[in-house]
Amino acid sequence: MAAMENGQVPENANEHCPGTQSDSAGKSDACQGCPNQEVCATAPKGPDPDLVGIAERMATVKHKILVLSGKGGVGKSTFSAQLSFALAAMDFQVGLLDIDICGPSIPKMLGLEGQEIHQSNLGWSPVYVESNLGVMSIGFMLPNPDDAVIWRGPRKNSLIKQFLKDVYWGELDFLVVDAPPGTSDEHISITQYLNATGIDGAIIVTTPQQVSLIDVRKEVSFCKKVGIEVLGVVENMSGLSQPLMDFKFLRVTPTGEERDVTEWAREYVKEKAPELLDVIALSEVFDSSSGGALRMCTEMGVPFLGKVPLDPQLCKAAEEGRSCFIGEKLGMGAPALKKIIDKIMENKGLSNMVIDSVE
Repeated sequence: MAAMENGQVPENANEHCPGTQSDSAGKSDACQGCPNQEVCATAPKGPDPDLVGIAERMATVKHKILVLSGKGGVGKSTFSAQLSFALAAMDFQVGLLDIDICGPSIPKMLGLEGQEIHQSNLGWSPVYVESNLGVMSIGFMLPNPDDAVIWRGPRKNSLIKQFLKDVYWGELDFLVVDAPPGTSDEHISITQYLNATGIDGAIIVTTPQQVSLIDVRKEVSFCKKVGIEVLGVVENMSGLSQPLMDFKFLRVTPTGEERDVTEWAREYVKEKAPELLDVIALSEVFDSSSGGALRMCTEMGVPFLGKVPLDPQLCKAAEEGRSCFIGEKLGMGAPALKKIIDKIMENKGLSNMVIDSVE
């Protein structure tokens, strides 16, 4: 239990796990069959000398926020990217660290594909979107974007440590860390390496259906076990929402053939029901009859931050690597995200972050 309190027992560990820092980690009888056995057996034990270097780097970073999810494909990286854009637009100095080693999508979502990391006498330099928004990702290190990263845990952990120890961020108000789905090597590493420097908390992203929530509950449990405050849960893809006139309309024949009748439908609405021209249509894509993220938050005692709909304009912004908060045509996703980000900034322990950073 002491090891669990110190955040040294992985979420998916065996029942009698001795703890990742124990001399018997990965070697005791209790470790047999554990998915973390190899990592624990080969990881160095005792105080890590690199933690001093990490602490020195992180001393210039005021606040650190993890973006997590137990489930893949829920829009976690999209949220990380748009959160970073929003914070930078508030004139904060922002860093976005992508520790999804096998599936780095942050370079694409920040419009930085094809960029490379440069090294100076101060360390690795982040790639900058704007002067106050820097990004670091393994995606900048791949000679070919189609190359697969086929690494075991120890090598992933080593790169995460190198990102924290060797990247020169300078003075940052916020470091947003985009993590892969799950509660495995990368999550244990980032928690262990940043623990001494202070993590402000984690934002957890989910979709409304039980298939996602089952795994996201595990992420909430992971945060509680390792002592990371859950700043709140975001329910993403909460229905498809867009103006009625932006939809395409089809007729389907008995044989399954589709015929596009979009032009006819739009003209019909203009002539017969013009009051519908500015109506927003909402369709529930995922089943939320079980109560969705709100019910999960109530049951697990963590804050619910709000819902973000599936929004073609938000999806387009992510594809184009830009902020969804600027442009002539803003969809329903941008105001929903803005409300959530405002709520995060006002949340317990975070309202002071704005005051401190502005000062």
